[in-house]
Amino acid sequence: MVAAAGASFVKTSTGFAGGGATVEDVKLMRKIVGRDFGVKAAGGIRTLEDALRMIEAGATRLGTSGSIAIMKQLGNTLA
Repeated sequence: MVAAAGASFVKTSTGFAGGGATVEDVKLMRKIVGRDFGVKAAGGIRTLEDALRMIEAGATRLGTSGSIAIMKQLGNTLA
């Protein structure tokens, strides 16, 4: 239904209702929508480790207020 409505991706949550994305949520959504549809993980992603787990689970987009900290962590691992 989401694809038929013209969307390009599905999203786990906003993170404002006390929860956030889980690896299990992302894996399930990826399984359901297939490989050619986007999955956005949002809420609770605060570290590089969190971000990498979501990407590994199938997320193609991340919604995080911690993007600066995550990029700094990434830079430190590449240095």
